Amino acid sequence: MTRAAILDVALELASRDGLEGLTIGLLADKMNMSKSGVFAHFGSREDLQLEVLKLYHRRFEQEVFYPSIKEPRGLPRLRAMFAHWVSRVTVEIASGCIYISGAVEYDDRPGPIREALVAMVGAWQQALLRAAQQAIDCGHLKADTNAEQLVYEMYGLILAVHHDARFLRIPGTVERASVGFNRLIENYQS
Repeated sequence: MTRAAILDVALELASRDGLEGLTIGLLADKMNMSKSGVFAHFGSREDLQLEVLKLYHRRFEQEVFYPSIKEPRGLPRLRAMFAHWVSRVTVEIASGCIYISGAVEYDDRPGPIREALVAMVGAWQQALLRAAQQAIDCGHLKADTNAEQLVYEMYGLILAVHHDARFLRIPGTVERASVGFNRLIENYQS
């Protein structure tokens, strides 16, 4: 088994059970490997968890960030970022979001995993903030728009989708998020 194959299965398990639910023993069972065989690839449970986080972040960037930055600066890019993000969350309704579950698991637990999660989520929020500010600078949004508030509200919509669709299983949640985002943008448009 290659390290990449092990990480794919580990990501699947962590998405379903959380990073804390990910153990070398569980992963070894799932991969039909010995614990020492899995351990040889990662060295420790924490190293495994960190590698899973990095894999998740790379996939998030590939599916959400990189396609979005192909759009023109300003509102087209911000809209693309939200649309790709919603698309990603829609897939995660079945499996779970590492960023969201990780925030719950590690909100008050210091250490390398929390630090990595904070850095990754912070990088995404900074990308959203840059895109929002560009939309303001391009004149697509009102000059007095508070970019931080806009990003906060966008984040709230995504958290609501995850909560209502995954936890409460309310139909139409994704559509509500799209309506909410459009209303939000209309409120800030010039």
